[in-house]
Amino acid sequence: MNKKRVFSGIQPTGSAHIGNYLGAIKHWAAEQDEKDNIFCVVDLHAITLPQDPEELRANILETAKVIMASGVDPEKSAIFVQSNRPEHSELAWVLNCYTQMGELSRMTQYKEKGAGKQSVPVGLYDYPVLMAADILLYDAQEVPVGDDQKQHVELARNIAKRINGKHKDAFVLPEPNIKKEAARIMALDNPKKKMSKSADGANSYIAIRDDAETIRRKVRKAVTDSGTEIVYSKDKPALANLINIYTGFTGDKAEDIVKNYQGKGYADFKNDLAEVIIQGLAPIQDKLEELDQHPEYVAKALADGSQRVAPIAAATLSRIKLEIGLG
Repeated sequence: MNKKRVFSGIQPTGSAHIGNYLGAIKHWAAEQDEKDNIFCVVDLHAITLPQDPEELRANILETAKVIMASGVDPEKSAIFVQSNRPEHSELAWVLNCYTQMGELSRMTQYKEKGAGKQSVPVGLYDYPVLMAADILLYDAQEVPVGDDQKQHVELARNIAKRINGKHKDAFVLPEPNIKKEAARIMALDNPKKKMSKSADGANSYIAIRDDAETIRRKVRKAVTDSGTEIVYSKDKPALANLINIYTGFTGDKAEDIVKNYQGKGYADFKNDLAEVIIQGLAPIQDKLEELDQHPEYVAKALADGSQRVAPIAAATLSRIKLEIGLG
């Protein structure tokens, strides 16, 4: 039986954090035996905003190490760096010619990131087309995303349908895979904002490499809602977010966690949550230290991953160019 092909990517900006792990990478690792996985460090997306060159180079390797340390086996899943496959950029240009400006203007993330700015880079406006190229280039049938990224997969589908209408079966139509158990992890200091590597304050996220004392401090400082009772409710988004983190690491159900803390307060819950995170990150951090000692292994894994996906990318691009008259 053929495995369903899956594509996903992660930006190499800032420090990888538990939101990246619980929301995406953990599930990549869990399903790698069942699916044909292609995972990409999307460095071209990173430069839609200014980056320090040396920092970006370091972050590209760090992101790849976090993926591997979290259990994604480069022997089972292709892991590579986006800019190493020029087909992404070439296909993005082709897709640009089938994309309407109105579609890009409606993209939520563009409106949020560009809000209040007098000058916005074209890349920030146009990156959803590059994301569509990332997905369509590999005939991906499934794209694991959070609710906030579903709009991008829908755009990829719309562009593909538009081209397929003129050139039958040019592209496979991808489906978004939004896992209910992969709760969206929000910032520790603001439950209305997604946990972000580029946040201004380090206390808003827990980095994968944070040591035990740093994790305890950040969890203690995490905002909570009014009251003292441990409940799981939309009316208490800060507490719900902390419970989601707890369930993400332990697999326990939210209602069971609530039962366990009946009669206890926020301090007890936060103390235990910090230890849950510390224990959950320990094997990842151990593996990261091992990979730090063997950068040649990481470099080879990325090179091998790039070579593994090269025939797929080349075939798709060749097929599309032939369909539209470029080949």
